[in-house]
Amino acid sequence: MAKKIDEIEGIGPVIAEKLAAAGVTTVEGLLEKGASKPGRMKLAADSGIEEVKILNWVNKADLFRVKGIGPQFSELLEAAGVDTVKELRNRNAENLHAKLTEIQAEKNLTRAVPALSQVAEYIEFAKGLEPVVTY
Repeated sequence: MAKKIDEIEGIGPVIAEKLAAAGVTTVEGLLEKGASKPGRMKLAADSGIEEVKILNWVNKADLFRVKGIGPQFSELLEAAGVDTVKELRNRNAENLHAKLTEIQAEKNLTRAVPALSQVAEYIEFAKGLEPVVTY
C-alpha cells in the first residue's frame, strides 16, 4: 500500500500540497520522480521547493523501502549519518546500534532505539535492495 507523502518527517500540509501540484502524492511517487538529479531539479521547478529539501525527503523515502523503517527511525538514522539504503547496507550493526543509542540519548527522536538484532535485520534487508537514488 502506498504511503502518503506527509508520512515523511518535515512534510506538512502546505508542502504536501505543493508536491501534489507537481504530481507527487505518495512516498513511492517522490522516490520515483526524485531519484535522479534531473528529476529533483524538475520537482524543485514544478513545486517551488528547494532541491536540497527534496533530496532530503527523497533520501528518507529511500530508507522507507527497508521493512520496519518509518518516519521516526529514518530521522534517527539520518542523525547518525545514514541517509540512504546504500549507506545503510554498508554499516556494521553493532557500531550503528551504539551510534543510534548515543543520538537517541542526546536528541530523543524516537520512542525507543531498535534492538541490535533489529538493526542487523535492517542492514541485511538493505543489502538486498538495489540503490535507486543518484547524485
